Amino acid sequence: MHVAGLKYWVRIMANAITGLRILVSMGLLFSPVFSPIFYGLYLVAGLSDMVDGIIARKTNSVSEFGSRFDSIADFVFVGVCLIKILPVMDIPIWLYVWTAVIALIKIINIISGYARHKRYVAVHTTMNKVTGLLLFMLPLTLEIVPLRYSGIPICSAATAAAVWEGHIIRTGKGIKT
Repeated sequence: MHVAGLKYWVRIMANAITGLRILVSMGLLFSPVFSPIFYGLYLVAGLSDMVDGIIARKTNSVSEFGSRFDSIADFVFVGVCLIKILPVMDIPIWLYVWTAVIALIKIINIISGYARHKRYVAVHTTMNKVTGLLLFMLPLTLEIVPLRYSGIPICSAATAAAVWEGHIIRTGKGIKT
């Protein structure tokens, strides 16, 4: 492969991995929840989420498209996981309420980000990454730690992340324009 071809593949590698996450997430729809194939696909999707951003930064191929594509892939992965996992879980009412409050904060953040910056604003904070990691670990630990216990640190982290994200959006500090 010549240099131009190699540069092309390096430039699109992160987005290709992000696209793989969407395809693997769709595969989760057709696998029995908590089966070995489900866990395998789940791990591939989760690891691809961790790797695509690192590759984009290391290859200097970070882009607005890549950031939005990553957010879409995250949304698809989370949506599919909710569709598959929620029906088989016994979720306490307080956890539904707390999750709804977090969702409301996130919706307010999206609206205020658009109102203030005239575009969709995706804030990638450390707390968002911690929340994502805790959420990712949840299906892998449900057999060991009941949801009534694991839900508390996850929702605490998600609440802190959403509030911090809102602060960043409203102050404009740390947002690339």
